[in-house]
Amino acid sequence: MPILYEEVSEDNISCLKDLVNELMAYQKSKAAIHPEFFDNMNFETRMIPSVNNAKYNYIVVAKDDDEIVGYVYSNISSKEMYSNDFATFFDLDSVYNADVGCLSQFYIKEGYRSLGIGSVLFEKSKDWLCSFPSIEDLFIFVSNGNDEALKFYQGKSFKISHQILDGFITVLRNT
Repeated sequence: MPILYEEVSEDNISCLKDLVNELMAYQKSKAAIHPEFFDNMNFETRMIPSVNNAKYNYIVVAKDDDEIVGYVYSNISSKEMYSNDFATFFDLDSVYNADVGCLSQFYIKEGYRSLGIGSVLFEKSKDWLCSFPSIEDLFIFVSNGNDEALKFYQGKSFKISHQILDGFITVLRNT
């Protein structure tokens, strides 16, 4: 059966709860630096606040029959959102506009990786982010140890900008 792609409204994000929690567990399993940071990261602490605090949200799922096997979540947010008690994710002065675009979460279940699903989800997300003429700066944040994701994004023309939290997160930026 072919993979189908569907947008998910903000009102229906609860369908992603299990996958968001899988993503957090996956990131923790890969992390060599501060894996304990993931102990309090889950659907309720990551996805819900991000969706609620963003100006615009875009969520696409990949489905095999009725099973969601992957998703991408991107948003447009005020650049100030990325300076908080947890970290300052980038130099705010390096962003001239008030808002930035972020590919915030991206996950594909094991068994569905390396089938092109990630490229489709990425392109849908990038097209959406680029549909905002005022958004010049796009960011992706990759947790340490997730070398596959880092290589994937670099292959999509994103460049490493810097690391934060002693290497816990690598910040990538559009070129």
